[in-house]
Amino acid sequence: MAETWIEETLYDNWGQRFRVVKELARTRSPFQDIVVFESDSHGRVLMLDGVVQITEKDEFVYQEMLTHVPLFTHANPKNVLIIGAGDGGVLRRVLEHPGIEKAVMVEIDGAVIELSKQHLTSIAGDAWNNPRAEVIVGDGIDYVARAADASFDVIIVDSTDPIGVGEVLFTDSFYEHCARILTAEGLIVNQCGVPFMQADELHETSVRRAKFFPHVSAYVAAVPTYVGGFMTLGIASKGSNLQAQDVEQVRARAQEAGILGKTQYWTPEIHVGSFNLPPYIAKHLPKVAG
Repeated sequence: MAETWIEETLYDNWGQRFRVVKELARTRSPFQDIVVFESDSHGRVLMLDGVVQITEKDEFVYQEMLTHVPLFTHANPKNVLIIGAGDGGVLRRVLEHPGIEKAVMVEIDGAVIELSKQHLTSIAGDAWNNPRAEVIVGDGIDYVARAADASFDVIIVDSTDPIGVGEVLFTDSFYEHCARILTAEGLIVNQCGVPFMQADELHETSVRRAKFFPHVSAYVAAVPTYVGGFMTLGIASKGSNLQAQDVEQVRARAQEAGILGKTQYWTPEIHVGSFNLPPYIAKHLPKVAG
């Protein structure tokens, strides 16, 4: 019997492929092509428009770093806005923080949510039914434009790359509204690609955010299926200097939250150390970064 492989199509000159045990879903939503399959090596995999979004085997790296770093960087987050993240993994990690009173998740493609509920149950767990969660199928750009001033402490943007449906989440208008709806100490984080292959994404996003946030930086996470080395997660704050973080303070907060020792990638040391960027990455941040 012939083997079946699925190849990622993010780059036209470099990539990865997965041996397929079983294809679980393949559909075209109003926004994108969606494929969910059982792989031989990484468990279940979600691909959007031919690009790997998450795999069961290494999702913890990305989800923990995208969530725990901003929530332990902010002094006292209570209200969190999640844009995208249709697999539910970010929502699950946000709700692990007992101090969070409300987590609003806005995902434009309801098909991603429904297929994740059906086929990627281990990623979100029971987050979909948590009373502190509000899940909205809708346009994150429109939601941010309409939200009240200072209504969120942290915004987490888990989007595709700035092409197709994700492109509008990397604009001046979007970041201006994000700054408006964040509280005085508020911060925003979003993926900025793999700088070994997508350096312009980190640079352009950081320059845009620097127009509206006094402190702009980035930190890194090594996600095996995001090929090309470190993934950068861009972060911007209206309040505190993002570089001035202390391992012991982060540890104390994680202990109090009941999260310390329960993660697979994030630790207080990794948290603080991830802001120490290799020069080949740091050079793409604007000089105004703080």
